[in-house]
Amino acid sequence: MKKQSLLVGYFLSAACVLKRPLVLFCAVAVLATGNAVKSRADSLGAPPQAQSVAEAAEILSVADVIILGEVHDNAHHHQVQAELVTILRPKALVWEMITQEQAERLTPQILQDSGETAGILEWKASGWPEFSLYAPVFSAGRALTHFGAQVPRSLTRAALKAGVAIHFGAEASRFGLDTPLPEAEQKDREAEQMANHCDALPEHVLPMLVDVQRLRDASLAAAAERALLQTGGPVVVITGNGHARLDRGLSVYLQRAMPETVILALGQMEGEVSQGAFDVVISAPAIERPDPCLAFAKPD
Repeated sequence: MKKQSLLVGYFLSAACVLKRPLVLFCAVAVLATGNAVKSRADSLGAPPQAQSVAEAAEILSVADVIILGEVHDNAHHHQVQAELVTILRPKALVWEMITQEQAERLTPQILQDSGETAGILEWKASGWPEFSLYAPVFSAGRALTHFGAQVPRSLTRAALKAGVAIHFGAEASRFGLDTPLPEAEQKDREAEQMANHCDALPEHVLPMLVDVQRLRDASLAAAAERALLQTGGPVVVITGNGHARLDRGLSVYLQRAMPETVILALGQMEGEVSQGAFDVVISAPAIERPDPCLAFAKPD
């Protein structure tokens, strides 16, 4: 694995490529031990904006684990991910969208045919946006080893009943899943869940939604660890921006379990507004969508 010194190199590279003040990056680089991801998220402020995929790739290339965020239904975001997989040439891809059992069915031969890939993954029944959006990423990674991190709905229900840390098992403590969130963060995340669901949820559901998000973050971190240990890395993780963000996503759990690992995260935005902490962001136009709150509207 790359050593922490490479993280210092990343900050120097980012300062050069993106013309950010070098003093900020040098100051942050000193924090690259222990809670490095959390400290970096707190210190960077607004993430630097890459003007091209190549620029983002240069920043991300020094990492052991590269997290590529997305808005799930934005086709441009998936094109960017596919280009980055091609440029960065990782040893493995970790997917939020599939289980480990599904990942093990993928072979280079299957991945040559997008229809066969979608069928093997039972994509139509998955609830994710149409497979054609993700097909370029699977194609770019057809020669790689694939790992799945999805927690199936049935297991999610069981986890909420038993407690997410108990469900996760003996490794929950190593990843920090058994540690309650600070009260302020818990409240912020519950408020965010309420806003994301159009203020239409009963309040007693909100802590459960936060627990599910944390379980998914820890599952992504565990899958990334497996991928890194089995292949030697680098590893690319394909996931939504919420899991990719440095201040609360999978990197927090992975850095706790593997403190020497260099983890960098790309956030993909719609427009110029950055939501969450990332090492670098890249933007694309927003797509047209129906109002999601219509699903929560009460009939007249």
